[in-house]
Amino acid sequence: METKCWTVDEAVDISKAYPQIAQAAKLLKENEVVAFPTETVYGLGANAFSDEAVQKIYEAKGRPSDNPLIVHISSEDQINEIATDVPDYATTLINSFWPGPLTLVLNKKGGLSTFVTAGLDTVAVRMPDHLLALALIKEAGIPVAAPSANLSGKPSPTRAEHVLNDLDGKIAGIVNGGPTGVGLESTVLDCSGATPVILRPGGITKEQLQSVIGHVEVDPVLEDTNSSPKSPGMKYTHYAPNAPLVVVDGSLMFIQTLIKKAQANGKKVGVLTTEEAKRSYVADTILACGQRVNIETVATQLYSVLREFDEHDVDVIFSESFPTAGMGQAVMNRLLKAAGHQIINEK
Repeated sequence: METKCWTVDEAVDISKAYPQIAQAAKLLKENEVVAFPTETVYGLGANAFSDEAVQKIYEAKGRPSDNPLIVHISSEDQINEIATDVPDYATTLINSFWPGPLTLVLNKKGGLSTFVTAGLDTVAVRMPDHLLALALIKEAGIPVAAPSANLSGKPSPTRAEHVLNDLDGKIAGIVNGGPTGVGLESTVLDCSGATPVILRPGGITKEQLQSVIGHVEVDPVLEDTNSSPKSPGMKYTHYAPNAPLVVVDGSLMFIQTLIKKAQANGKKVGVLTTEEAKRSYVADTILACGQRVNIETVATQLYSVLREFDEHDVDVIFSESFPTAGMGQAVMNRLLKAAGHQIINEK
């Protein structure tokens, strides 16, 4: 299969990008799969009502079929096509954070492909805060199921080149809108019950949610791989570079000790650090991932840096850990998943 690529500058008047958007939307309407940018990561989109189309997502990604997908919409009216019983607090969140990196899990309506919901009675839905994504979904005229546009288990794509590297020849097209902004996937909030529950931390923090609707819980079985996942991203190891990744909760000196020990055993060692500490290490590959004083920059660069390690052919990667306040919760969630929950504590 030839993968078509359309380059569209988001800064340009969307009407001038119409030919590319129309071509990509036509493929979606024909039940083909198209990658497109959002404010979080690149998504891999297909007609959410079509089993044939959604199956192509799973095939292209090599994604387990019991892992549900997020449905992307371009207007609030489309919620009524796919969900029911929207609680008042969810409406308040929609008014506060949509379009934006917040996914709401709601009771589903009939008509959706069963592959979208992985057999669950709920559906995950969001409205992306990206002009090209919204224009594409609107032009297609259908809700679009879209996980991240990468091979299953690999770091999510924040640039069109990442999508092409993983999926060239496996999907019908890619809308290249340049690098994404947030860099980590959306927050997933279960709104199917009386109390909202965070199933996946992401671009909207717990603190932000609570400032609008009050008490919000965090799912205690977030990492329980034996339960049925209500949210995309809950069940399997994700975001992993080729080399084993180990998160280290300890001082720079302690991390350097681990580096020396690994090198003494003949291993080529990579270090994931920040701009503030990159000169503190002696290792084979040292990559800075944003600034520790600005955790949002770490989030934006994390997946790109994880992919960059693959270019250096290291044998093991040691990553610094980060405080879990605010966006740090999402950063640590992704790092631990990428590491398969391998963590070394100094104390």
